[in-house]
Amino acid sequence: MHKTEALIFDMDGTMIDSMPCHARSWVEFTRRHGIAIEVGELLRRTTGRNGVECMRELFGRELDEAEAQALIHEKEAIYRELFAPAFAEVAGFNAFAAQALGQGLKVGVGTAGDRHNIAFALSHLKMPNPPHTVVGGDEGLPGKPEPAIFLEAARRLGAAPRHCIVFEDAPFGIEAARRAGMQAVAVCSSHSPQELAGPHVVASVRNYHELLDSRFLEKLNA
Repeated sequence: MHKTEALIFDMDGTMIDSMPCHARSWVEFTRRHGIAIEVGELLRRTTGRNGVECMRELFGRELDEAEAQALIHEKEAIYRELFAPAFAEVAGFNAFAAQALGQGLKVGVGTAGDRHNIAFALSHLKMPNPPHTVVGGDEGLPGKPEPAIFLEAARRLGAAPRHCIVFEDAPFGIEAARRAGMQAVAVCSSHSPQELAGPHVVASVRNYHELLDSRFLEKLNA
């Protein structure tokens, strides 16, 4: 196992327990636009992709940037309105991130979420120390399962991919970590360990309390 220098976290479903509200916001958004699609199928096809990719997938045509951005803004405003009163981290995240920083590890975020959702999440999370870097899905990079978001996070952190561990809750994200040449921890908040399996997956957990209890960080570079 390579020496670990950096941890890169996906955001939705990994840092914050937001996927139920994302599902509800998609239901409302598709209702408004008269689109008939089962929400589980929609999430399977879109989770991990950036906003423009999601809208092109949903509408089945090549939306121009302005139209796509207007649709993204509408959908994500619904999501934030739903999640704000029920905001919750994935259990133990803040404590785990604080321990990682205390051990001198670099901490980054690599998400398909846009700057508005990132600001929303970080303002509600109130991390004692912010991540060293955040790469979002509206920076012009292809979404997951392409590895670009994670590779850019590693570049900004000054860490080689083999020295990074990705934390992910979705199959596209787990695959993106593999393509990036990074190890991964599967956070099974909305998918089973079997759905998030891979030769590069070093642990599968329901939440960060399990990692804290197993002394995951202390054993990393022991």
